[in-house]
Amino acid sequence: MTINVMHILKSIAALFMVAILFSCKNNAKEVQDFLADKNLPIGITEKVHLVHTDSARVTMKMYTLLMRDFTNRKAHPYFEFPKGIKITTLERNGDSVVIAGDYALRYLKTKVSEITKNVVIYNYVQKHKLETSQLFWDESTNYFFTEKPFTFYTRTDTIYGVGFESKDDLSEWWVKDTKGKVTIDTE
Repeated sequence: MTINVMHILKSIAALFMVAILFSCKNNAKEVQDFLADKNLPIGITEKVHLVHTDSARVTMKMYTLLMRDFTNRKAHPYFEFPKGIKITTLERNGDSVVIAGDYALRYLKTKVSEITKNVVIYNYVQKHKLETSQLFWDESTNYFFTEKPFTFYTRTDTIYGVGFESKDDLSEWWVKDTKGKVTIDTE
């Protein structure tokens, strides 16, 4: 008789658990809206190492200690990299460019990234290096720009200024409000 009572109690408990599980009606959109209203990310990833390939050739590597996914924002979905980011682009000609900063935001709709705090860009083939505190990277036009103070190193010169624009491989660049020694080739 005790076995039947225990069996009945376990069956009732299982029935209640099933009823509780099926009574939850939150769908993914409701959860995303809730997280957006509370200014919370829909995902947090640690130690991200992303490798992008094109036709079986590595074209880009990205590493970050922490990535927060705010793509649930309706107006401006974005990713946040609060512990910094390092991106290495690899070209077919062997050229590579490293972009690094202590904090970054990547906006999905505009494809513009903002990298701040100790920003460094280095082109290994041309030996060009840019240091600044804030940089915007337009991924659709392959273009960097800043209106902050910068230091730009070439093979022969060190240029200081406020305001810098360039292709994202530092091959062509424009500087504003400059100081320093610049060598000009007149050939």
